[in-house]
Amino acid sequence: MIVQPHGFQPRISKVVPMRPRGVFPGAGLLDALQARVVGQAHALARIVPYVQMHQAGLSPESRPAGVFLLLGPTGTGKTRTVEALAGVLHGNEKHLLRVDCGEFQMEHEVAKLIGAPPGYLGHRETAPMLSQQKLAAVASEACRLSLVLFDEIEKAAPSMTRLLLGVLDKAVLRLGDNTSVDFEQTLIFMTSNLGAREIRKEIAPDFGFESLMPRPEPGAKRGGAERRLDQIGLGAVRRKFPPEFVNRIDAVITYQPLDQKALAAIVDQQIQALERHIESRLVEKAFELDVTDSARRLLLEMGTSTEWGARELKRTILRELTQPLAAMVANGEIKPESLVRVERAEEGKKLKLAVMGA
Repeated sequence: MIVQPHGFQPRISKVVPMRPRGVFPGAGLLDALQARVVGQAHALARIVPYVQMHQAGLSPESRPAGVFLLLGPTGTGKTRTVEALAGVLHGNEKHLLRVDCGEFQMEHEVAKLIGAPPGYLGHRETAPMLSQQKLAAVASEACRLSLVLFDEIEKAAPSMTRLLLGVLDKAVLRLGDNTSVDFEQTLIFMTSNLGAREIRKEIAPDFGFESLMPRPEPGAKRGGAERRLDQIGLGAVRRKFPPEFVNRIDAVITYQPLDQKALAAIVDQQIQALERHIESRLVEKAFELDVTDSARRLLLEMGTSTEWGARELKRTILRELTQPLAAMVANGEIKPESLVRVERAEEGKKLKLAVMGA
């Protein structure tokens, strides 16, 4: 029996709950992503839970926080999704480690990812692209989750997929100098155009671009047509990659072609981005931009493409709006703090730019 001194008060240790690693917008994460990526709510709804599991500390151990293969036609927002996630988590859309797989079509080029082993000429000068320092560089104080993007993975040599087997399964990559890289706090994204041609053929003859069914809300049941597109994409993946590689992917997500409502929203986003660009670049020489509804409809009409998606729309805005504005600024036709109104011309498919007063 232990006798305590008179007046002794036992110290009760306070249990402090562990703070999750990093911070994120919580329930607003999905809304923040949908404000940046248009028309792909079902894809974003499948990615967000993996981010939340990591931030809550409930991700599986000895595995990446999430491994995703994003499929679909070009210009549907696959790469844009990763950039938007980097912008939401880290405050900068360029805060990600991107590997362009088109640069690794030859077997020997894959060595650039891990560096040459000792004994090879110039091995000390071959800095690996996938190092622990580079992973840490794309994290931030707000979120310790690093985003790694393998763009157009189907173009890489087969040795790259064999190299990634250990990363996708055990979150460990052995470099050429025999050091290890830990991928446990990473989200790994791979984009691919596999099945894109079959997806366009499935849509065009039966539904038409205009009549494509609207996108379901997150959690809603998906239609038979969209499940058919998922099956087409997954079938193309299984024909291209070995089963042990596909089995290590957490989610294979098929991006649907954008409908007119989504493209109209992208027009508004691009015009807002152009307005911010004018203000940040021209500073004292900045001017106001007023794009009427008729001009926006014309841009949408000229930029709609079932084959190229949003990329053609961005090129149309660049050609029909940004370049004429740049010519007017270069010729001194637009005074600082003036208003430039953009309307549809009465004749032909053209825009009319008029400089109004201050």
